[in-house]
Amino acid sequence: MNPESPKGVVVDDKKINISNGDVNGTVVKLDDQLGAEFSDVEMKKIISEKKEDCSLNSVEVNKIGESNAKEVNHQIQSNGTNCYNNYMPAIKAQAHFPKPQPPPQPQPELERSQSVSPAESMPSIGKYIKDRSTTLSAAIIKRLSSLTEDGEDFVVKNDSLNLEVTEIKIPGVKVIVKLKSEDERFDLKGRITFFSRSNCRDCTAVRKFFREKRLPYVEINIDVFPKRAKELVERTGKSEVPQIFFNEKLLGGLVTLNSLRNSGELDKRMRELLSQKCPDGAPKVPVYGFDDDEDEEEEEKDELLGIVKLLRQSLPIQDRLIKMKIVKNCFAGDDMLEVIIHHLDCGRKKGIETGRQLAQKHFIKHVFGENDFEEGRHFYRFLEHEPFITACFNFRISVNDSEPKSPSFLADKLARLMTAILEAYASDDRHHVDYYRIGKSEEFRRYLNLTRDLQRVDLQLLSPDERLAFFLNLYNAMAIHAVITIGHPEGILDRRAFFGDFQYVIGGYPYSLSVIQNGILRNNRKSPYSLVRPFGNGDRRLKFAPAKVNPFIHFGLCNGTRSSPTVRFFTAQGVEGELRGAAREYFQNGAIEINLDKRTVSLTRIIKWFSVDFGQEKDVLRWVMNYLDTTRAGLLTHLLSDGGPIHFVYQDYDWAGNL
Repeated sequence: MNPESPKGVVVDDKKINISNGDVNGTVVKLDDQLGAEFSDVEMKKIISEKKEDCSLNSVEVNKIGESNAKEVNHQIQSNGTNCYNNYMPAIKAQAHFPKPQPPPQPQPELERSQSVSPAESMPSIGKYIKDRSTTLSAAIIKRLSSLTEDGEDFVVKNDSLNLEVTEIKIPGVKVIVKLKSEDERFDLKGRITFFSRSNCRDCTAVRKFFREKRLPYVEINIDVFPKRAKELVERTGKSEVPQIFFNEKLLGGLVTLNSLRNSGELDKRMRELLSQKCPDGAPKVPVYGFDDDEDEEEEEKDELLGIVKLLRQSLPIQDRLIKMKIVKNCFAGDDMLEVIIHHLDCGRKKGIETGRQLAQKHFIKHVFGENDFEEGRHFYRFLEHEPFITACFNFRISVNDSEPKSPSFLADKLARLMTAILEAYASDDRHHVDYYRIGKSEEFRRYLNLTRDLQRVDLQLLSPDERLAFFLNLYNAMAIHAVITIGHPEGILDRRAFFGDFQYVIGGYPYSLSVIQNGILRNNRKSPYSLVRPFGNGDRRLKFAPAKVNPFIHFGLCNGTRSSPTVRFFTAQGVEGELRGAAREYFQNGAIEINLDKRTVSLTRIIKWFSVDFGQEKDVLRWVMNYLDTTRAGLLTHLLSDGGPIHFVYQDYDWAGNL
């Protein structure tokens, strides 16, 4: 800060020089003398709720008439700052009261039963307020002067945009710094557009550069808008990303951007190419719900759809008493078999085979899950009539009757879509997620459409690694959807709804966050503080659980809270290594703390909740040691090797949202 530069103070639209000691009001705006990077600085005084110093003690005012009441509040002006926001209310003596006269001699001490009239107390109260106001004003001026003389700056990091700003710390004053963006400085009228893909390091570098420079840009992710890949090739002659456009002009990729920045030519090119309004020939901005809408593509119809429609119209669907239970919206298997035989003009064997195909494609379900489809007196119902279906958040009025897509294709597309969402609407370190903007985004709309394709997907076609990555990604995506839809879980009842009641229908069966974590990924183990397992005997979802529980899964699941691991999405090809990387990041960011003097190890509460997955406490420490930095690993080695006792404590879990 330049000590000789003028310091402007704006109070109620009036500019006053601080050097003269004139500071009125509580809103202060410093001129743009701090550097070209700053637009304006607002300092707002933080008013104490107690307001002890400025309170009026036992003062009564008689309200005589409406006109007299309006004169009660009065702003005391002084050379210093007032005690309250812009003014300090004082009480003006009423005209009907006699003017106080100086006593000819000292007044006798009042007894308890006596009281001082409001008019007699006004001068002393007003003087007290003025004295306090002058003192506060002098303190602020002195503090500002000391900052000017010392010239000390404080640097603070913005987690989401990685911006460095200067913070002036003044006791009792809040400083708000607004930075000028590059387009404001250069008066840019054009548009910056760049083509990208999910999980692209070069694209991440370009995105980070634009954010740091506070340059507005339009990103066209080919994984989100696959039809725009053809446009990319037509405009650039290649399919590689990133490709940056200034208006309709191709700038190039990351190498070109770095070259222009290092040579100092980037600002010049920006002024040349972005000084004019964006023409029609530039890449179009994606439009919510319309641009390259994948839903407009004609989906392949299921070959059994004709039979399904006939069955829905022909079968007597009604509530029945079966095995002493009331089963709603069901029909008899024999009735369905007769309709199939008559429609296809085939024998019973062909009819039974067709019925099994309908069950395998999850059009129908046995009411008790006993079989796919068998001849005899069995009862079934359509998927849309299952009791859980209306509670599933990927179900919209009717079941998706189109031919089920490949589960590998859907799993990969889900990961790419959600990764694109994080890259666009989360901080670079993934510690902060903008759920509001995600819920309004085109990427999330497309994700919701994708979830409808999961209703009848055949998960048995996935390999073990594909299945592991799919359920990890599905959990994290559902958690984001749940936060957007029902909010973060604040209390015990909220957590039950969040983890247990928020469901998707996947492959004909309901899946909640708790079912995915404890029933699938933990191979049907009890959740913390639960007495029962997620799946009963014979539950068909058990076939999707891994044979052995992988403890690393706990560091790949994000439930949207501050204490959970950071949100991420995994690839089937590298899921094991990516889980180890997630564990390393989690433990190196505070999930374990070591106090050598007290021989105490503080661990994340996740270890305690799921201790059956990790083993004994000392075994956990030996396991964790592989994922710590050198310093902590050395401390842990010392504790484990000297044979002394180790005290374990578990950190409190912060359920606040990762906003």
